[in-house]
Formats: sequence, C-alpha cells, structure tokens
Amino acid sequence: MDVGGPGAALIPAFTVGLFDDAAVFPPGNAPLALAVRAYGARRRVWYAGLVGPLVLPASALPRLAPLLPAGDPVLPLAVTFPDGLAGIPAALGNAALLPVEVRSLEVAVPEGAAPEAFLADLDAALEDAPDLEVCVEVPRDGRRLPLIAAIPKGCKAKFRTGGVRAELYPGEAELAEGIAAAVAVGLPFKATAGLHHAVRNTDAAHGFEQHGFLNLLLATDALLHGGTETEARALLAERDDDAVADHVADLTEARVRDARAAFTSFGTCSITEPLDELIGLGLVGVPDHHHEGIA
Repeated sequence: MDVGGPGAALIPAFTVGLFDDAAVFPPGNAPLALAVRAYGARRRVWYAGLVGPLVLPASALPRLAPLLPAGDPVLPLAVTFPDGLAGIPAALGNAALLPVEVRSLEVAVPEGAAPEAFLADLDAALEDAPDLEVCVEVPRDGRRLPLIAAIPKGCKAKFRTGGVRAELYPGEAELAEGIAAAVAVGLPFKATAGLHHAVRNTDAAHGFEQHGFLNLLLATDALLHGGTETEARALLAERDDDAVADHVADLTEARVRDARAAFTSFGTCSITEPLDELIGLGLVGVPDHHHEGIA
C-alpha cells in the first residue's frame, strides 16, 4: 500500500488511513472551526497518510461554508447520523453545495428498529446516492448478529468500542464475537470511541478498561486466518506493549492488506496521541528534520 506526500516512506502500510479525525466528538469536543483548520494544516505534515476523513455530525454541515476558503483542497468527510435515517436527504443536499467529498455516511440503528426494516429504509433513503459508502452502527443488543448478517455488500459495520462511561466499553468477548461475525460474512468494519491507546489498558483517570487499536488489528488478523473467538479474545486482552508491537511488526504485507481491508479505520479525537504511541513502540519512524513536528 503506497502513500504519497511528505514522509510517505515513514508510514507503514498498517497505519495508512487508519485514523479517522473525530476531533469534534467527546472527549475532545473541538470547536468545528478549530477541527477544520487543524485538518487542513495536517495535510502538509509528514504523517498525513495516517489520516482518513474528518468525521462530522450531519448537524454541522450547514455551518461549514464560511470555514472552507475558496482554493483550498476539497474536504473529505464521514457524516454521522446518530438519530437514524431522517436527516440523510437534507445532509446530502447541504454537502452538494460545499467543497467537500462525502466519503461515507455513518448511521445508527434506532432503538427498537428491526434489522430488516431498518436496512429497507436505508436503501430507500439512499435511492439518489446508491454508490455512497454507508457504515451501519451495530447496536449492542440482541439485534447485533442478525444485523451483521443482513448488512448488504458495499456497506460496512461500525462497532462502538467505548465512550465517556465504563458501560459503553464492550468486553473482549462481546467485541470478539462481533468482529468474528463480520469476518465470517466478509463485512468490513470501522470502530469508534474509546480506542485512546495502541494497546489494551486501564485508564488511569477513570478506571475504564480500554481496548487497544493494535489489539483490534491483531484480533482481526487472527480471525481472518483461521483463529477462533477465544484466540481473538486473548489478543484483545493482551497488555504487553512489546508483545503487541512485535506481533504487528511481524505481520506480512499480505496479512496487513487483508487485516486493513477488514478493519478499515477507527475514529479518534486526537491524531497525535496515537501517533506518539506508535512512534514510542518503534512502529512508525520520525523524519530527520524534527522541526516538521507533530502538530
């Protein structure tokens, strides 16, 4: 997987486009203007290849126009719909008037909505944009496995891996089961929330048990190559930084490609914090010209 631009040679394939910029969401809660400005500035830094689209709620689109100066590159977006499908036509209409590229829609399944009925409504809502990528946020209840099995080709699943309260973090068994179900049907997925560190950890401030994004990558790789849910759970639970880093470094080019085709990205309200951890683990290099900096 090749990445152009400054510092491209320093960006390993497993990190390309891995970080979706979710700066405006908790716990970062960056003001929209600051998030857009920082995203634009980040296009010019050596680690630009790590960053996917800017993730924004549909409600932010009407406020974007004055933040996008003429002549700037088109802004790639992933647009979220936490309340379901109702806002999709209006959001696509707003986006059509802006210098943006809507790369995907991330849609939550409303409480109580049956998987089949929700997916039929989704298909109808996207009648005028049939080729647009959609990430369906998988609910953490009994609808989860039937929904994963029913999500159509061309869509992705979206797994919520944490949040601002302890109960929003799924355990290893729950997350492994969801990933295994997605892998079994060839359904790509992204993750969102709670992946604040590269490796499984206990948050010092709140005591939350937090998944590591590298653990998630390794669990996905294992499931793609005949591993069991039990093995995936063990990989999700691994807390040894060196062991996780060594395992990632040992992945072949083909296995990286397969794993990233399945686990496509995760939303993070900070780009520099996970990057700093990858540098500390020896998985990402740093340019000789340190004045380029991490910003």
